[in-house]
Amino acid sequence: MIGMQLRRLLALVVLVWAIGFGWFAMALPLPAGSERTDAVVVLTGGEGRIGRGLDVVRKGWSRHLLVSGVDREVKPREFALEYRVEPALMACCVTLGFASVDTRSNAAETAQWIKGNKVRSVRLITTDWHMRRAASEFGTRLPPHVLVVRDAVRSRPSLRILVLEYHKLLASWLLGAWQ
Repeated sequence: MIGMQLRRLLALVVLVWAIGFGWFAMALPLPAGSERTDAVVVLTGGEGRIGRGLDVVRKGWSRHLLVSGVDREVKPREFALEYRVEPALMACCVTLGFASVDTRSNAAETAQWIKGNKVRSVRLITTDWHMRRAASEFGTRLPPHVLVVRDAVRSRPSLRILVLEYHKLLASWLLGAWQ
């Protein structure tokens, strides 16, 4: 009797996991439109993210850009050369964040930056497969009055990346529920 109940419970868990993974993989978040925000935050680590953030600022949709998770070895001048950032734009509007090493610390670094810059709305830019977990971490660390516009950079993730990120998202939700 107990063995049968355990098998049913396990089958239910596997079914719920599979349905959740199907949703996660097939309904990846999309890019945002031309919504205006006080600032834009780009999480490093994926192709097209920094370029998208710079485009947003250049189009006037946001006034300030925080690039969170920049390697400590990168100098602002190197960054400007690599991404073809004009000196005036670099001086007025681009902040390189060196304090974070993962998604959770990206959110913590951004929260500090937002507090220091009196930001009320932010455009979050990361890769489509990473957006849900990043937005979840931001939701727990940013002040409740800060509006977050999700702006996902489209990608072609491998099955391995999707499975790994899905498990990270589930772990993040479970940890959040226990805290």
